[in-house]
Amino acid sequence: MSIPDDARGYEGFGGAVGRTFAGSKPWWPPKPGADRGAPNVVLIVVDDLGYSDTGPYGSEVDTPNLDRLAASGVQLTNYHTTPLCSPSRAALLTGLNPHRAGFAVPANSDPGFPSHAFELPDHAPTLAESLRAAGYATFAVGKWHLTRDALSHDAADRSSWPLQRGFDRYFGSLEGLTNMHHPHRLVWDNSPYDIGDQPADYFLTDDLTDRAIGMIDTLRANDADKPFFLYFAHHAVHGPIAAGEPDLAKYRGRYRAGWDAIREQRFDRQLAAGLFPEGTALPPRNSEPGRSVPPWDELSAEQQELYARYMEVYAAAVDSVDQSLGRLLDALARHGELDNTIIAFTSDNGATAEGGEEGTRSYFSQFAHVPGLPAEWERDVPRDPELIGGPQTTVHYPSGWAQASNTPFRLYKFDTFAGGVRTAFLLHWPAGLSTGGLRHQYVYVTDVAPTLLELAGVPGLTERHGVPAAELDGVSAVDVLRSPDLPSRHTRQYTETGGNRGYYADGWKIVTRHRRGTEFTDAEWELYHLDADPTETRDVAAENPAKLAELAAEWERAAWRNGVFPLNDGSPAAQLRRPDEERFQRPVSLFPGTPTLERYRSARLVQFRDFTATADLQHTADDRGVLFAHGDQGGGYLVHIDDGSAQLVYNAYGRIHRSDPVPVGTGAVAVQLVAEALPEFRWRLALQVGEKRAELAPVPQLLGMAPFTGISIGADRGGPVDWDLHSREGRFPYTGQLVKVRYEPGRQADYDPQLIARLWAEAQRFYE
Repeated sequence: MSIPDDARGYEGFGGAVGRTFAGSKPWWPPKPGADRGAPNVVLIVVDDLGYSDTGPYGSEVDTPNLDRLAASGVQLTNYHTTPLCSPSRAALLTGLNPHRAGFAVPANSDPGFPSHAFELPDHAPTLAESLRAAGYATFAVGKWHLTRDALSHDAADRSSWPLQRGFDRYFGSLEGLTNMHHPHRLVWDNSPYDIGDQPADYFLTDDLTDRAIGMIDTLRANDADKPFFLYFAHHAVHGPIAAGEPDLAKYRGRYRAGWDAIREQRFDRQLAAGLFPEGTALPPRNSEPGRSVPPWDELSAEQQELYARYMEVYAAAVDSVDQSLGRLLDALARHGELDNTIIAFTSDNGATAEGGEEGTRSYFSQFAHVPGLPAEWERDVPRDPELIGGPQTTVHYPSGWAQASNTPFRLYKFDTFAGGVRTAFLLHWPAGLSTGGLRHQYVYVTDVAPTLLELAGVPGLTERHGVPAAELDGVSAVDVLRSPDLPSRHTRQYTETGGNRGYYADGWKIVTRHRRGTEFTDAEWELYHLDADPTETRDVAAENPAKLAELAAEWERAAWRNGVFPLNDGSPAAQLRRPDEERFQRPVSLFPGTPTLERYRSARLVQFRDFTATADLQHTADDRGVLFAHGDQGGGYLVHIDDGSAQLVYNAYGRIHRSDPVPVGTGAVAVQLVAEALPEFRWRLALQVGEKRAELAPVPQLLGMAPFTGISIGADRGGPVDWDLHSREGRFPYTGQLVKVRYEPGRQADYDPQLIARLWAEAQRFYE
């Protein structure tokens, strides 16, 4: 019988429908599915890894698994990224230039311009979204950093979180960095995940590897054929650098020769391997103000011993990444899928000089970049060198080692010189790429997504949620991968980060090292002919004024086409935040069972201001434990009760201050921390219980990204604020009845950058 005209629910049905099953013909709508035999895709991104830090690119670090990929795959020698993490990741996953993708810089500000949106745009399908639409399972582990910091808390719009951008499963940190021994906040799919009391030898790289392999094993247990995309975004080797004890022991004593000797040895190996043409020069040590490197031989014996220890940690962390790769390769081989898996390995930018000339054991103090910071600010709290790299310290290596990491290039992460933007890239696919070896053609980070899609035989999405997809800036490099003789299809590329500019065109490059507060003029451009001078040692601007002017004009046009403007001129405007963030500064009550409050959300309650934190208890004489904690090894504070008294512990970037004990009665008790913002970025802290009070002398405020772990109540659930207390008690959960903890933000200090920015903006409007 025919379906009546007024029947509903049968539209588009391809079978036949009668009154009964016996008189009907079934039909199932087709579902998207990848072709049988489609390759898996694994994209591995290491954070802040220098060009020369792995064996294929000249390193002495043991990387046998990367050596294996390079030996039977393709190795790019002329691959470029942006000089910072979020912009590179946005370009990597979308194929768009970073400013078009909304990421001019990392996702830790919000000045209110399209290039600083810090959310992937609706019209930019990610690599994961295109592959999932073609029938792939999609997994991500590790660092995300493609969500604005203010949207990382648990009540936020999650539209720029991994699961909303094409991934079926996710495990990692939304932030740009974390502690490798005690991660500050992990997310499992769309929710915060407390890993509990981890074992003493916990290390995040190992955990991420376990999760990635678990995702693959789970898929294969349920579907033997479905291809997968794994985006493995390592938190290593971003600061604070760390390593497990067995890996640290392996590298003890290996770096006594110093950074000058290591750099020269790496360069010799690079030349012998054919990474650079004969005649390529190794530039002198970096000598630019604020970026300089002293000769190793001019350091004292004590300095050499300390600085070598930092590099031991860094090398051990790189080694751990290679071990992770080895475990992943073994898992693929176990499933019989290694040969038919496209594996790409790269870094998001060059190695970083953020450890300063001397390195630091107080990473978050070194990382405090606030206008007006006193000259006597303690950037490095001395610690036992034996602790460097372990769970008690937050360290980064000196800039001399960063220069060695970037061998043979000049400068570092954040710079648009090659040291900031030229990185390793390996691609391995035995079943699909029969020709391996070196490729010297220019390839840019925006080319990765279209290249991987073409290799997988998957078309990029033409629309996303009904919105037409943006035209890609990247071009596929498949022809270059298949043939070493074909020219690059990517012949021109602008760069801009924090006012540092660059432009590449057919073997020529103009570049600036912008000084904050100066004008952006053509006078600051330098010109290099990379075909003859790949290490940017000879500025030929004076001899080629026409070429410089030509490329400067091209940069200007590219900047307008890609939403680069406005440039950061160092004005207070860069500190502005959207008005609706004012709600983060309202009082908040935290009740038992509330997960650790996210870092940025927590910081808005305390930074650059007075505040009070009050714990309401029903207390008995035997009750003990942590009432609230904010921060970790790198800086923070906690209040705990033991032996009938409360005590405040304040960790000033590794320097511990403890208040006198304050007796606590029984019954209904309020234990209060009172913080008063003082001049020169200090706090006066007081612990009060009724009329009883104990003060700590003025202490440095926690600035920048500290406290890096958010607020937890009833226990110290993040990295331990007080290592001695942690060693005795672990998380030290409070045994009594904690009713709530209430935070009440108070007066902003007159040096609060956001207050200054608002006053500046109001003054600008007054004079309009």
